[in-house]
Amino acid sequence: MANSRFPAAADRGVLQKCLSNSASSPFGRLKRSASSKEEASVPGRVRVAVRLRPRNAEELKADLDFADCVELEPELHRLKLRKNNWDYETFQFDEVLTEHASQKRVYEVVGKPVVESVLQGYNGTIMAYGQTGTGKTYTLGRLDEEDDSNRGIMIRAVEDLLSGISLKDDCVTVSYLQLYMETVQDLLAPEKENIPIVDDPKMRDVLIPGASVVEIRDHKSFSELLKSGEANRAVANTKLNAESSRSHAILVINVRRLVSEAQEKSSPSDQGFLVPTIRRSKLVIVDLAGSERIDKSGVGGSSLDEAKSINLSLTALGKCINAIAEGNSHVPIRDSKLTRLLRDSFGGTARTSLVITIGPSPLHRGETSSTIMFGQRAMKVENMVRLKEEFDYKSLCRRLEREIDKLLVENERHTKAMIGAEDLQRTYEEMAANQNVKHQKELKELSSRLHAVNVDREKLQLQLRDSQIEVQLEKEKLGEEINRRLELEAENKDLNDKVLQLQNEVNEMQRELEQMRSGYQCKADKSHPVQKMTQNSNGQNRSKSTIVKLFEQVGLQNLLALLKSPDEDVQLQALRVIANLAADEAHQVKIMEGGGLSLLLDILRKPKNDSVCGIVAGAIANLAMRELNQVRLVEEGVIELLVIIAHKAQDPQTLRMVAGALANLCGNGEIQEKLRSEGGIKVLLKMGESQYLDVQAQVARALANIAKCESKRALQEYDARSLLIEEEALPWIVEKAKDCAEVVHRHIEMALVHLAQNECNAEVLVNSGAFTELVRISHECMKEDVRSLAYRVVCASPVLQAEFLRFSSTSPGE
Repeated sequence: MANSRFPAAADRGVLQKCLSNSASSPFGRLKRSASSKEEASVPGRVRVAVRLRPRNAEELKADLDFADCVELEPELHRLKLRKNNWDYETFQFDEVLTEHASQKRVYEVVGKPVVESVLQGYNGTIMAYGQTGTGKTYTLGRLDEEDDSNRGIMIRAVEDLLSGISLKDDCVTVSYLQLYMETVQDLLAPEKENIPIVDDPKMRDVLIPGASVVEIRDHKSFSELLKSGEANRAVANTKLNAESSRSHAILVINVRRLVSEAQEKSSPSDQGFLVPTIRRSKLVIVDLAGSERIDKSGVGGSSLDEAKSINLSLTALGKCINAIAEGNSHVPIRDSKLTRLLRDSFGGTARTSLVITIGPSPLHRGETSSTIMFGQRAMKVENMVRLKEEFDYKSLCRRLEREIDKLLVENERHTKAMIGAEDLQRTYEEMAANQNVKHQKELKELSSRLHAVNVDREKLQLQLRDSQIEVQLEKEKLGEEINRRLELEAENKDLNDKVLQLQNEVNEMQRELEQMRSGYQCKADKSHPVQKMTQNSNGQNRSKSTIVKLFEQVGLQNLLALLKSPDEDVQLQALRVIANLAADEAHQVKIMEGGGLSLLLDILRKPKNDSVCGIVAGAIANLAMRELNQVRLVEEGVIELLVIIAHKAQDPQTLRMVAGALANLCGNGEIQEKLRSEGGIKVLLKMGESQYLDVQAQVARALANIAKCESKRALQEYDARSLLIEEEALPWIVEKAKDCAEVVHRHIEMALVHLAQNECNAEVLVNSGAFTELVRISHECMKEDVRSLAYRVVCASPVLQAEFLRFSSTSPGE
C-alpha cells in the first residue's frame, strides 16, 4: 500500500517541475517582449491652443470704444498682436479659440485627444498658462453644478475616463496637490505639508509617495472630492482678480486598464493560453498660478511673497522649455519643484497639451505678449511618447495552478483505481488457496472482474499519458503563440513605419491645401479686388500651380461632383478649389456650362455654416466679374439668396464676400432696378454699419458702381434722381466721406463725384451737406483724376456753382 502511493507524489513533482520550466523559459521571452514594447516610443510635439477672455465689466465700463490689442483668425489658426494702430505681429498656433468658444469646444480641442491617449496607455498632461484673471481656473477646474455646459476640463476628462474603462477590472485613482511657496501640499488632506518629491529612475517617473490616493468609481464622488480640494487651495483678492490663485494646482489621475482577459478553460482539448495585458498611464492636469506684475496687482505682505514665489517658479519653467526647445545638453530641471513635477510633460514621455489664456486689454499688452511667446516656445518641444504595457503574470500563474490541481486530482483517482485492482488480485489469490472446486464458478467470475479492472487500469494509464502529452503540446503551442506575437509585433512596427510615411504624405498635401486656402481670393473687377493676397509671389505661384495641377488631375466634372459629397471637409475643399478657378475667365465659362452655378446656389440655399457661405459667395463674386454671367446670376435668384445670407451672417469674411458679389452686380446698369426691388441696396447699407473696414470698403465700392452707371446714363440725357438718394444711402455716404479709412474713402469720393454729374441730384447734395465734401475733394483728393473731375462737376452745374459762390462769400478767409 505504501509503495503504491509513491508514484503519485513523484508525478506531482514531475508536473510541478514541467510547469515551472514552462513558466521560466517562454515567460522570460514574454517579459523581454513587454519590455521592448514599453521602450518603443514615437515623437509627439507639445500642442498649444490660445484662448481669448471676453472683456470684463471694468474694461467695458472704462471705455465704450475699447480697442482690443488682439485680433484672432481662428479659421487660419492665427493670432495678431497689435503693436500700435498700424502695425502688428502674427503668431501661428495649433488652435485659436475666440472669446465665444464654449467649454465643450475647448475640451474637444485641448483635453479630449490627451484623455483618449491616456486610455490607450500613454501618459498625458493638460496645462493652462497665462496672466492672472485670464480664465485658467475657469478653463480647467470650473465645476458649475447648475449648468453642465460651463464645466471645465477636469470634470469632463474624468467623465470620459470612467466611461472608457470597465469598473469591474480597471481602476482610476486621484491625487490633488498644490505647490505653494515651493512646498508640495495635499489638498485632500491639508495636514500633509511639505511632501517630498522622489525620482524613480527605474520607472523614469516622478513620484509623490506621501500624497493621498483616492479611488473613484463615479462622476459624483469625483465632483465632491474636487470641491473639497478647491476649498483648501490658497487664493487671495488682488486688483486683477477677486479670487486669484496663489498656488499651482496639480491633479494626478492614475489609470490601470486590463486590455485582454485570460481564457478560462477546463477541458483537455483547450487551445493554449492568452496572457492578460495591463496598461498603466497617468493624466496630470496643471492649473498654474497666474503671472502678474506687482505694480498692477497691488499685493503686499504675505501676498507679495506668494507672487514672488509664483513668478520664480514660472521663470524656471520657461527656462527649462527654452533649453529643451533649443536642444541644450543641460536642462535646469532642479531649479524649481514645479519643473521637477513636470519633467515628464516637457521633453519626457507624456503627450502634452497646453492652453494659454490671454485678455483683450491693451493695458496688459506686455503680459499678453509674454504669454504668447511662452506658447510659441512650448510648440518647439518634442516629447517621445511611450506606451506603458506589461503582462499580468499573476493571473497566468493562477491559471497554471488550477491546471496542476486538476492533473493531481486525476492522478490521485488513477492511483486509487490501481490500489483497488491490487486488493482484488490479493483476494483472488487467497480464495484460490482456501477454496475448492465448488468455488470454481465464483473464481471464474472474479477472474472476469479482474480482467475488466485491468482493462480499465490500462485505459486510465493511456489517458494519463494522453494528458501528459496534451500538457506538453500546450507548452509547445504556448511557445508558438509567443513566437507568433513577436512576429506580429515586428509586422506591426513595419506597418507603423508605413503609416508614418503615409501620414507625412498626407501632411504635405494638407500643407498644400493650407497654402491654397491662404492664397484664396475672389476678384471683384480689374481695378478693385474683393480680397488681396498677402503672400509673396513665390507663394502665389505655388498656390496657383497647386490648384491648376489638382484641376488637371481631377477634372472639372469630378470637382463639381465633390460638391455633393456628404463629407463636409471634402465638400469644403472642393468649394475652395471651384472658388479659385472662378477667378479665371476661361474657367468661368466651363463652370457655368458644367452646371456649377446650380450646385453653388443649392449649397447657398441650405448652408451648413458661415465658412461655406463665405466661400460660395466668393465664387459667385468671381463669376459676377464677367458681364455675360451677371444677367444669368440675377435670373437664377442670386440677389435674393445674397440678401438672406447677409441678414444672417456674423462672420466678417462671409459679409465681405457677400458685399463683394453685390458690388460686382451693381456695376451692371441693366440690373440695378432688379437689385433695388429685391432689397440689394438696403442690405448693402445694413452691411455698411459693420465695424469691419473690409466690409465697409465693399459696400462703398458697390455704391460707387451704382453712381458710376447712373452718371453714364446722365450723359445720355437720363433725367431721374439717383437710386442711392431714393434708397436713403446719401447720409451714409456723407458720413463716411468725413471720417473713414483710406480703403473706404476712395470709393466714397468716386460715389459723390459721380452723383454730382447728374444735375437732378445737385439740390439734394447741397441740402444734405455733401457739397462741402465735393469742394474738399476738388482741392484735397490724392487722386488727380478724381480731383479734376470733381472740380469740373462743380463748375459745370448751375446749382453747385451758385452754392459755391455763396459758400465762398460766407467764408472770406479761405
